[in-house]
Amino acid sequence: MKRRTLHRTSATVLVVFACMHIANHLASLSSIALHIDFMARAREIYRQPIVEALILSCVVMQIASGLWLVLRDWSQRKGLLPWLQAISGGYLAMFLLVHVGAVIVGRTVLNLDTNFYFAAAGINVQPFQFFFAPYYFLAVLALFAHLGCAAFWMFHSSSLTVRRMLIVVPTLIGGIISLLIVLSLAGLIHPFEVPEKYKSTYREGERAKVGANQAKQLERQ
Repeated sequence: MKRRTLHRTSATVLVVFACMHIANHLASLSSIALHIDFMARAREIYRQPIVEALILSCVVMQIASGLWLVLRDWSQRKGLLPWLQAISGGYLAMFLLVHVGAVIVGRTVLNLDTNFYFAAAGINVQPFQFFFAPYYFLAVLALFAHLGCAAFWMFHSSSLTVRRMLIVVPTLIGGIISLLIVLSLAGLIHPFEVPEKYKSTYREGERAKVGANQAKQLERQ
């Protein structure tokens, strides 16, 4: 199977999962309880061993094939569209690697329920919001922009105006959804308190960093 075909096949599976995942986050606009209830029901499907193995396999294939496509055509890209497709795809590959890895570590090592609060903790502990707010925002935006680029090439027989709208409209929608999700995770739509067990994972890391810096200063003295 060609790498591009493999990339599109794994993307189809992940887009279905991503739509459900984004819908789950949008449920928090109504209430966090609805978000958690939605997730509990969705997990009955995607945490089935076979389904979860399929999703994780597609994540690996998507990252590997996506980075290969980005690097292979690097010197041949000309114009805004090819670079938008490459940059959004590259960011999605990075996000999948970091985000899925974090969820796996959270579940297996930290023994945490990787629910709404797991995602929100990073935005609600100083100074990590400066990383996590753009991290989540750009992930959803990149997804919609990347799908728009794919639609542009897919509907090659349509007029140029229509094809351009297939990029612009999804990207604008993605930007709005991204903003709503980040605002929700930040507690600016429905105020909430992140349980200490989620915050502590960041605070312990920060304390370890401070301790390491103090040790270095003592060594210099």
